[in-house]
Amino acid sequence: MKLTIIATGIALALAAPAFAADPLEGQWRTAKDDNGNSGIIKVAPCGDALCGKLVQSFDKAGKAFKSENQGRNIISATKPSGNGQYKGKVYSPDRGKTYNSKLKLSGNKLKVSGCVLGICRDGGTWTRVK
Repeated sequence: MKLTIIATGIALALAAPAFAADPLEGQWRTAKDDNGNSGIIKVAPCGDALCGKLVQSFDKAGKAFKSENQGRNIISATKPSGNGQYKGKVYSPDRGKTYNSKLKLSGNKLKVSGCVLGICRDGGTWTRVK
């Protein structure tokens, strides 16, 4: 019986890192887009990657509004690539395009950029929402 308890404890201790939340998980306030709009993106696991859904939208005056993109994955197929960097896909609602993304996490700031067909775009710096 003691051996079973010890073995279970060791198994749980070794599995703990697999259950740890990725540092990118949580809510992020986007930089303003070409229209002056911004939003809150909730990043969470989806399959073996991370995705980020638009959960709230704000107009250029900072007033909340219901966007047709709410509930849409803005970030998808995103995986860590080391040193606080991530690669995946990011959808730009103001341009209606999905870019191959590069994300760089530094504390509570997330630098977002992406490219599609050789055209690259700086998505600005997002800020973690507490």
